[in-house]
Amino acid sequence: MQYFSGRSFPLGSLITEFNGKKGVNFSLFSRRATAVDLCLFIDDKEIRIPMLHDKNNDIWHIFVTDLEEGIRYGFRVDGISDISQGNLFNTQKLLIDPYSYTIEGMPDLSTKEGDIWFSWDDDRDNALLAPKSIVTNRAFDWENDQSPQVTWSDTIIYEAHVKGFSKKNPNIPENIVGTFAGLAHKSSIEYLKNLGITAVELLPVAHHVDEPHLQKLGLSNYWGYNTLGHFAIDPTLASDKTNPLAEFKNMVKSLHKAGIEVILDIVFNHTAEAGIGGPTLCQRGIDNQAYYWLNENKDYYNWTGCGHSVNINDDPMVLRWVIDCLTYWVKECHVDGFRFDLAPILGRTPSFSDKAAFFTAITSNAELSNVKLIAEPWDIGLGGYQLGAFPKPFAEWNGQYRDDMRRFILATSGDLGTFVRRFAGSDDIFAHNRLPLNNINFITAHDGFTLHDLVSYNEKHNWDNGEENRDGHNDNISYNHGVEGESSDPDIIKARIQSKKILLTTLLLSHGIPMILAGDELGHSQKGNNNSYCQDNEITWINWQKADQDLIQFTTQLIKIRKQIPSLSNQDKWWGSDSVQWLKADSTLIQSDDWHNPDNKGLQILLDKDWLILINVNRASTAFLLPEGKWSVLLGTENITLMTDTPAVTFSNMGVCVLQRNVIY
Repeated sequence: MQYFSGRSFPLGSLITEFNGKKGVNFSLFSRRATAVDLCLFIDDKEIRIPMLHDKNNDIWHIFVTDLEEGIRYGFRVDGISDISQGNLFNTQKLLIDPYSYTIEGMPDLSTKEGDIWFSWDDDRDNALLAPKSIVTNRAFDWENDQSPQVTWSDTIIYEAHVKGFSKKNPNIPENIVGTFAGLAHKSSIEYLKNLGITAVELLPVAHHVDEPHLQKLGLSNYWGYNTLGHFAIDPTLASDKTNPLAEFKNMVKSLHKAGIEVILDIVFNHTAEAGIGGPTLCQRGIDNQAYYWLNENKDYYNWTGCGHSVNINDDPMVLRWVIDCLTYWVKECHVDGFRFDLAPILGRTPSFSDKAAFFTAITSNAELSNVKLIAEPWDIGLGGYQLGAFPKPFAEWNGQYRDDMRRFILATSGDLGTFVRRFAGSDDIFAHNRLPLNNINFITAHDGFTLHDLVSYNEKHNWDNGEENRDGHNDNISYNHGVEGESSDPDIIKARIQSKKILLTTLLLSHGIPMILAGDELGHSQKGNNNSYCQDNEITWINWQKADQDLIQFTTQLIKIRKQIPSLSNQDKWWGSDSVQWLKADSTLIQSDDWHNPDNKGLQILLDKDWLILINVNRASTAFLLPEGKWSVLLGTENITLMTDTPAVTFSNMGVCVLQRNVIY
């Protein structure tokens, strides 16, 4: 083993050659460090190698010969520690590489002593306990894989958790259920294709750490939003623990062959290090001031609720870390897009700006300019709700759509004018040259009730989370139809199914991009838990053996219908267009006085003159007189009657019906 200066770039570890010798180049950014040691762990021994300093870029680098993939390593970073200045260096703490492609180990933070072992100011050496980065060979045979490049107008998103999606599927071999291989299995792909899905949006797949309070409760962070290694695959989601990266890539390749895109939920608003009392695992010990937002007292700004906030816009090398990470996922892992968790953090300067450095960097990057970019447009800081404020080409999760549709359909509040505005693409929100295709419509998501629970519970039931039911949203805008939880009453069961179908029809036939929560189309329940982030069990795993096959077929038909309606693939706004008409139950045009009439809870939507959607959320029998012409029912709830002597449809209660003109089956 020999040491040479090596190269400053690329950052991270790279199996390569230097001066004709084979080995690994290591490179780490730290602007305020005074010394950095590379620490190699070979045969249970730690070898410390001082790294050289590229002062022009504040990069520490070294090349080591005779190293191969699988070598475990970390860094010890020295500097002037001064908490009043926000500098938290400690050479007793082994730190992982922010560019780690593979990570080994989950720090045990379940005891008070465990917390101290990883505290930034503890003077004990934690190398035996700390996670390690691993030198990774990233080679993979992509077999001419190509992105499906589905246009936004044709996109149907399916938000899923890798494990929860296939863990209970009896059609998938036991040795791969709940893994990337399980999602890549032909049974999974055939299901998604038959349903009509064009993109899976996966909850975080990067290596994460379970928070101390969860470890102490014997729980885990199932959703994975507490990221430790942003470049590294979470090995718990792979059946092949020796090469989880290859298994992930094979999943992407398999989905692409079926024409399905892969969008990753990615977390750059916070890391696994939490607040000042949290574990020091990476960025805090490398350069706390560079990576995190600090106030005038050098305390963390906590705009995330996780103890701190990542500062992407002040230091160009931190911004580079983010862009390098995104580029890696696109270029080397062939992913098709990203959903950014708590995305206003990415635009904070510290107030939000749509001209922040991150937005300029991502839209000017050749690898990232053509992928799908989706923002969760809120954080918990001042001015943190930024729905409609993100620059092109970002799409945004429309939480206002979710709430307004729930109010109109499930609650007694909500008015027709607001419902129509959301159905038509929320042009009041996505103004200023934004398009309906910048709008991600959803009724449910991983955070909150499932669709089944939305129509079955009025209150959250999060007792299993260990926080005495204090966590999770209190205002769910749900409707249990008279009984809290499951019911054997056939009338309640029928009413709940009808409400689900109204909600699914509204979602899938609204202007904008629809997102379905995995399992909603088959009736999956989380027993009223609306914050299931720590439930890695049958609460969150989709129960395929209890799947509502009728609801699956209904959803499938809705997606097929959506793909046939021209106005739903048109990027233009609907207002002022003659391709859309809003009609009352008697088929006359809705007038200005009708939009905010609280008693007006039913309407007809005529699209492209040949497609008619009837929505009745009056909790009473209602008759709809159809527009002139011959109409055929394509699908509807069980409580509708199509009159044969007059062109009318009667609902015995809440319901929905989709018809097409001049079609005979």
